[in-house]
Amino acid sequence: MIKEDFLHYLWNFKLFDTSKLISSTKESIQIINSGIPNLNSGPDFFNAKISIDNQVWAGNVEIHVKSSDWYVHNHENDIAYDNVILHVVWEDDVQIFRKDNSVITTIELKKYVNTDLFKSYKKLFSKKKVWINCENNISQIDDFVWGNWKERLYLERLNDKSNHILNLLKESNNNWEAVLFKLLAKNFGLKVNGNSFFNMANSFDFSIWIKNQHKLENLEALLFGQSALLIDDVEDSYFQNLKKEYDFLQVKYRLKPIHKSEVNFFRLRPNNFPTIRLSQLANLYATHSNLFSKLFSINKIEDYYDLLQINTSEYWETHYSFKSISTKRKKILTKSFIDLLLINTIIPLRFIYQKHIGKQNIELLLQLIQQIKPEKNSIIDKFNSLKIKTENALQTQALLQLKNEYCSKQKCLQCSIGNTLLKS
Repeated sequence: MIKEDFLHYLWNFKLFDTSKLISSTKESIQIINSGIPNLNSGPDFFNAKISIDNQVWAGNVEIHVKSSDWYVHNHENDIAYDNVILHVVWEDDVQIFRKDNSVITTIELKKYVNTDLFKSYKKLFSKKKVWINCENNISQIDDFVWGNWKERLYLERLNDKSNHILNLLKESNNNWEAVLFKLLAKNFGLKVNGNSFFNMANSFDFSIWIKNQHKLENLEALLFGQSALLIDDVEDSYFQNLKKEYDFLQVKYRLKPIHKSEVNFFRLRPNNFPTIRLSQLANLYATHSNLFSKLFSINKIEDYYDLLQINTSEYWETHYSFKSISTKRKKILTKSFIDLLLINTIIPLRFIYQKHIGKQNIELLLQLIQQIKPEKNSIIDKFNSLKIKTENALQTQALLQLKNEYCSKQKCLQCSIGNTLLKS
């Protein structure tokens, strides 16, 4: 079954024989300019220039699988389509008229498309159940195509993350430090507690955080209290001290914690318990004032590892929860955890910040992400099974973008891999 986006693809890149085009009403057609793709409502291509029987027309082009789709979509009643000079269809099953009863010139495209290209299209979009459409051929793509496409995919992914960051900036009146804190909080929560940590960071004004940054216990009291982890009555002196401090902060700043059920311990390794991650987050800020400027003045991956190698407070070296003591052990942020912070928060935020100040250095960001080890998850594992190997985090981020924004959405015609396979 032909899809309309395939016809858009054919028309946009002129992937058909244009030398002797004849309309359904026997007029000679010459494409001077195929027009500009329209991503919004209205005709599919704007500002085309077409010669019809040696008379040059300027206007719009509409594309359909069947010419009768013109009436199915009620274009005859829409003034936006009055300036259509050419109707491009796969199958011309009915004649189309303008409001003044003049015939709209139509090309039946299937007469001019190379059969091998059509076979490649049908093969790529076969209905059999597959993980991605091109999984049987994707390993044939050469390194040059992959290299350029992966870099572009990664930059697309950074741009996609920009919208969320820009919204946070707007909400915080362009307070970059506040946005960094919220994004870091979400990352410290990982998948299980990411949203709850983000909600917690959003539950109080960042100025309160800054005012209490001089003392680690105050920061822990604020984080644990706002995460509803100080509600229970526990006979532990450190717990009681945090609770006392939080009670004072709660009254002083009129704080309201998130719901207790939002924070989870279930199915987490002890090192990822919310207690441990919140203590590390608090210690990061207690150790480094002006964290934003420090993070964004660094240009070497090793310096990031040194800056972010943060432990918990002393209490959590012998605890995972308030209710039991464990063997003493420092719980320092690992390189793999720091990598996640770099991938998901620091590099994307730095990308936006560089844009904001007009000093964008894409090469530096690409160098940083390529020094980070490849991520491990089910999507990357599946690509690896298809013989698509990854050497760094740029490549794994690119593959995540490819799967989520192209493969899963059947956008093979907008994908360099799909294009290469079709044209081959």
